[in-house]
Amino acid sequence: MGQKCTHITDALYILRKLTERPYPREELIVVLGEFLEQTDRKPGDVAQKLHRIVRELRDLGFAIDCAPHRPYTLVESNFPLILSATQRQSLYLAVQFLEDMGFATQAQQIAALVNLDATDAPPDIQVDFSPPTDYSNPDYEKILHALQDRCAQQYRYRIHYCNSQKQNLRLDLDRSEIRLHDGALYLFAFVPDWKPKPRGGRVHNVENNGLFRIDRIKSVGAPSTVGWVFSEFPTLKIRYRMSGPLATYKPRRVQERVVKRDLVRRYVEIETVEDYLFWFRQRIFRYGANARVLDPPWLAAEIGEELRRAAAQYQAGDSRENSS
Repeated sequence: MGQKCTHITDALYILRKLTERPYPREELIVVLGEFLEQTDRKPGDVAQKLHRIVRELRDLGFAIDCAPHRPYTLVESNFPLILSATQRQSLYLAVQFLEDMGFATQAQQIAALVNLDATDAPPDIQVDFSPPTDYSNPDYEKILHALQDRCAQQYRYRIHYCNSQKQNLRLDLDRSEIRLHDGALYLFAFVPDWKPKPRGGRVHNVENNGLFRIDRIKSVGAPSTVGWVFSEFPTLKIRYRMSGPLATYKPRRVQERVVKRDLVRRYVEIETVEDYLFWFRQRIFRYGANARVLDPPWLAAEIGEELRRAAAQYQAGDSRENSS
């Protein structure tokens, strides 16, 4: 292998290592020395070789941060990418998704990789999200990073939260994860101090699962020494029926399965395992008269009562219009 080729190989190897994580200088010297030996070459002055490689990578457009007592860190890459027209369209669509979901800074970083413009837009595809805020705002990024850290540590922690009624709450949380739902980011967490009311003769701890909009979280406290209570979120098994035009419905969600289908009587019964009942209720209400909860009975009764109240409001409105 020629000297120029081996030099390129060394540079690519160092670059690959820096994409994995930041490396302390001494560790990176050892790693490069081992690589040279594995490729049957004399290491020589490995520190000088590393210094030269990093300098050349910077000249090619790779922003590599390093200073005394700080690791080598790949901060940004401005190295040009060569993509086909189809690949550029796919990347453009991904950028549009990120922008519409409220991640403007991240979208700009991706777009800068290949200098995307409107000519790269795929034909006849429109993105329509309505996030409540720009999640790339530094304040929200700080909150998101803190939450990701707490999720990784798996110890109880506290958040300061302002709910939709402008009430300031301080809540202790256990098992947590960040979820994207209908274009908005939420913290989904188990709240051990909540006391759900009994339903169907018993308390269901699935109702200790809470949902908190990221843009309403004011601060995230330090982790405590108390570990999470559950390894998984509490759930509730539900059976419901889809009928009429929805009788051919095929579940796409991993927690759902078909337990009975009757194409003559035009219905399908589905069993699902849910960890947040509010979202499940929303889905059932969306299907209108073509969906009905069968089990558990207390949930079926609650949804039925809510639908009756909604129907009564419509009837009252019609009566007022007819009498005016």
